[in-house]
Amino acid sequence: MKLADLNIRKYNELLASSEPAPGGGAASALAGAQGIALSLMVINLTIGKEKYKEFEPLCLDVKIKAEKLLEDLILGIDKDKDAFNLLSSAYKMPKDTIKEKVLRSNAIIKTTIGATEVPLEAMQQGLEGLKLTYKLIGKSNKSAVSDLGVAALNLLSCVKGAWLNVLINIPSIKDLNMAEDFKKRGQAIYTESEKLCEEIYNKVASSF
Repeated sequence: MKLADLNIRKYNELLASSEPAPGGGAASALAGAQGIALSLMVINLTIGKEKYKEFEPLCLDVKIKAEKLLEDLILGIDKDKDAFNLLSSAYKMPKDTIKEKVLRSNAIIKTTIGATEVPLEAMQQGLEGLKLTYKLIGKSNKSAVSDLGVAALNLLSCVKGAWLNVLINIPSIKDLNMAEDFKKRGQAIYTESEKLCEEIYNKVASSF
């Protein structure tokens, strides 16, 4: 079952259930998808309008990148669920013999890294969405400028939510250099995203 194929009600019912996945990671990817989708809406409300003809080349360029990003974030909803399920399955592997213990340990190591890489990727995608949204401020349909602010908030939620999923997995990564690399990369994305969202939000709020 693909989460991305569920309707809104079914998805949220599943999210509210006792099933551990989908969880915060999938919800973060969905927030990012909503964010960049809003930016695409603003682009589509700008393209073809004589009043905003001068901004059309920029909007067309951003649109191509934003459409690819939207698809990646939608796919990320299921990627997070799948990564969690693989990690959960690894912990359920038998450990009665030495061989089974070794296989289980290796599987846990591998799937923990995977479960950390997926939300880190979502963080990077959220940041990319914020960068694209920032380009549209003052260079798109003025009547939809508030939607760019909401887009930024959703994209930041993607970054901050995914960051929590990175952080919860880092202590389980045995390779300390790898763990530190995850932490440094995630923190850099987090800091840049927070600053960029604040700039977007303030520019939008001051435009009314």
